[in-house]
Amino acid sequence: MQRQDCKTKTFCPRQPCKPRDARGAMIVEFAVLLIPLLLLAFGAAEYGRALYQYNALVKAVRDSARLLSQHTPADAAAYSLALDEARCLAVHGNTDCAGPPLAPRLTADMVGVASTTTTSAAGTPIGLVEVSITGYLFDFVFNPARLLGAATDTIPFGEIRATMRQPR
Repeated sequence: MQRQDCKTKTFCPRQPCKPRDARGAMIVEFAVLLIPLLLLAFGAAEYGRALYQYNALVKAVRDSARLLSQHTPADAAAYSLALDEARCLAVHGNTDCAGPPLAPRLTADMVGVASTTTTSAAGTPIGLVEVSITGYLFDFVFNPARLLGAATDTIPFGEIRATMRQPR
């Protein structure tokens, strides 16, 4: 079988087409692959942002629980101040509520604090403090699932909580 020469359009038995003559085909193939590759890249970036925000909230809750684990609920005045500081720490990352929230649309209303007392197997009372963030929604900047028919541009995070031991 003879091959057709790309330039002269004559049949030539031994000369294949040169790579520069196939440039148009490479551009078309690139254009076809570019859209899925961009969707994949943006999707990975958004997933990374969601993990980053979730991790920031987990650390904030743990730091707030650690702050409250240093105080006893028996001292009502000091514990009330510590509760306010813990809420600020969970939302802003500092105890004086200065600066923007750690995650967009995070408010102090989403932070819950609960102190409980349980008993060990030996009958010793153990004080626990639990700090949680509930109702946080992650907002996509670009939601690749929207092209596949997703109806929302947010992901609700489940309850994020940390429990630590308190002095009694």
